[in-house]
Amino acid sequence: MQNLIELKKFTRHLASLSQKEILKYFRTEIDIDTKADNSPVTIADKKAEELIRKEIEKEFPTHGILGEEFGEINKDAEYKWVIDPIDGTKSFICGSVLFGTQIALLKNGSPILGAVNFPALNEFIIGDNNSTQLNGKDVKVRKCDSISDAVLLTGDYLNIDKYQNISAFRTLIKSVKLFRGWGDCYGYYLLASGYSDIMVDPIMSPWDSLPLIPIIKGAGGIITDYQGKDPIKSESIIASNSAIHSEVIKLLNINSVQ
Repeated sequence: MQNLIELKKFTRHLASLSQKEILKYFRTEIDIDTKADNSPVTIADKKAEELIRKEIEKEFPTHGILGEEFGEINKDAEYKWVIDPIDGTKSFICGSVLFGTQIALLKNGSPILGAVNFPALNEFIIGDNNSTQLNGKDVKVRKCDSISDAVLLTGDYLNIDKYQNISAFRTLIKSVKLFRGWGDCYGYYLLASGYSDIMVDPIMSPWDSLPLIPIIKGAGGIITDYQGKDPIKSESIIASNSAIHSEVIKLLNINSVQ
């Protein structure tokens, strides 16, 4: 394996470069385009990914790259970088600070490194499945032994109804201490750094989910798909601590009528 310490330094370098580029456009008047899936995209998304890809191609020309905005190269490479230049573009265009740049490094299809950088907050979290650091300091998911004491987070509530069992999700809401919509990568940041307990995403793309896996695992958390299976090739994510994860999965998959 290539030197993990050096790979982490390089990932931090990518985050720093993209942060400067993204902040040029934050809370400014920019055009907002709509992609084929009806999601928004801006010049900041595109410029940030272009910059990251250029740096990777220069430093690691044999590595693969998969990005949300510009697709995939070197598909069968042993090492592959996965990029979401702005996770939370809707937050970005609304002037909210709760957006981040997500970067993962995969080896033979499995994520060995994941990072999220929050340009407007100047916060950087990175994990390698064994440990996770926030601005250079180790972080862990917090102790929460009961769902009744848990803080539950998700992104777009309407997506639960569109892709999963909304009735079961409402049951989970009623079971927790607090429910909030601090979603996208920011929700996982709060979970990994010990400020929330459950993060639910009913629909995910690879650039959304793969960077999060080493972060949550490194912080001592559990991350699966909606049914409790391997998240690597999933299209949904449930993350929490080990004490309550199985119960969360069970509640979310109750066969109930809306």
